[in-house]
Amino acid sequence: MSRRVGVRCDAGPGVGVGHLVRCVALAEELAARGAEVVFLGDLGGLPWAAAQLERRGLPLLPAKPGAEGLGSQAACLGLDAVVLDSYDLAPETGMALRRAGIPVLAIIDGDTRGQSADLYLDQNLGAEDRHAGLPVLAGTRYVLLRDEVRRHRSVPAGGIPHVLCFFGGTDATGVTMGWLDALAATGVPFSATVIAPEPVVPPPGLPISVLPPTDELPRLMAQADLVITAAGTTVWELLYLGVPTALTWVRDNQLLGYHAVTKRGLAAGLGAGNDPSSAVPALRELLAEPARRARYARRGRRVVDGLGRERVADALARIR
Repeated sequence: MSRRVGVRCDAGPGVGVGHLVRCVALAEELAARGAEVVFLGDLGGLPWAAAQLERRGLPLLPAKPGAEGLGSQAACLGLDAVVLDSYDLAPETGMALRRAGIPVLAIIDGDTRGQSADLYLDQNLGAEDRHAGLPVLAGTRYVLLRDEVRRHRSVPAGGIPHVLCFFGGTDATGVTMGWLDALAATGVPFSATVIAPEPVVPPPGLPISVLPPTDELPRLMAQADLVITAAGTTVWELLYLGVPTALTWVRDNQLLGYHAVTKRGLAAGLGAGNDPSSAVPALRELLAEPARRARYARRGRRVVDGLGRERVADALARIR
């Protein structure tokens, strides 16, 4: 593939890092096939986000504002295709690019938000039953996973359960401390690692370590006996790894994925992210019952095979 592909996405304290993470996975695949990939957007001043592009040699340019501005920029850069992954782009963005003769792949989560594209990607569970009449890659066959995730598989240590707890790359809604209190309230022995962008003081007397956002997250996930997180992009990584997972949601746009995964028994459902105290009984059962955790792990591992990015890159190469 000797094409030049633009990726329009953002990250930051308000929007999180999920759009960036899945676009990085696709960019890794495209670059491995010989394509030149350039990111267009704003990473909100997050050092971890910027490092994801820098260490992969993926350039980042500020995106021109407005639909016509992006269309003009893409033409000036000589882009052969553009990937759009943002909830905040004007609906006419895709059409402006297509009028400029540039094919568009739009990554969506259930709702197209009126965006025009030559091809859509909805990697969410159950997406096959939506989007009638659209040219769409739908379902978990198309989940985009980074290299650093695909090289791991779950290797829980056993014994006293070790919990990994994080809520996206930014914890934009500030729920981490409440979930640590809920874990403490279970009364069941555990140890934990918490990933938090801001300093967190754990409940006293508990073996809890706190780390900033880290590139070691895939390894930490694979080594955990239980992961507590929000129902964002990381869910698909956890299912691939085969890690027992307990989900909450912190934004309305996560509800679709939350219900799809928990209703199929692929992860435990803990309810709303702002009400951790109500989840104490469910957390107590998960910590005390290794067999329950193992069932979630087995089911999840069957859903994501890790080859989604190859399928998406193949489809993108066929767009003309």
